[in-house]
Amino acid sequence: MSAMFHLVRHAQASFGAADYDNLSALGHRQSAALGAALKQQGVVPDAVFIGAQRRHRQTWEGIESALQTGLTPIVLPGWNEFDFGGLLEARFAARDDKPADLHSDRKTHFRILRDTVLEWQRDEIAAPPETFEDFTRRVRQARDVIAASGANAPLAVSSGGAVGRTVADVLAAPPEQMILLQLQVKNCAVARFVMARGNIWLNGFNDTPHINADNEKEMLTYS
Repeated sequence: MSAMFHLVRHAQASFGAADYDNLSALGHRQSAALGAALKQQGVVPDAVFIGAQRRHRQTWEGIESALQTGLTPIVLPGWNEFDFGGLLEARFAARDDKPADLHSDRKTHFRILRDTVLEWQRDEIAAPPETFEDFTRRVRQARDVIAASGANAPLAVSSGGAVGRTVADVLAAPPEQMILLQLQVKNCAVARFVMARGNIWLNGFNDTPHINADNEKEMLTYS
């Protein structure tokens, strides 16, 4: 028997705020809208898994407000985002060219994050918060827990890096594809995977059933 696994990136968080790990007002609306769209599609999760970060739980709560499954989410820290702030700081620890707006300007932040992740993958950053190998291992382990759960329609809420790592991993793509995928993942986007007989296949990527031509200007965000 095969399972259809929905992997959701969290809704818009609070970029530039003192506490990023908290949904914005728009993020709460996005997650509720996604739940309504999934309900309309006939998606009925029989098990829910979330990372241990607050934005993951808040996103699930918004989805659940529409789905009304009554399910208690299982927390898997393996779905947590890598510490991108700490990674950026580690990269610039021994350098004097750190941009002043590294953590406040979106374009600067994500341009430098791309290059930083590539260096991280090549093990060129001294003392990162977590090695790329360890990050890959824990994301795979979280996926394996879901595959072994016996659920027929599992749903998980995670973050862009873990989503990008999972998609690249399933496609057997080179590691550098992770950040290229990650930077495309929209808030509340859904990746779908078919799990069967110990195998997993990508079925859909970056789907946003809650976004249409009427609400795109408000609902389409990336951070």
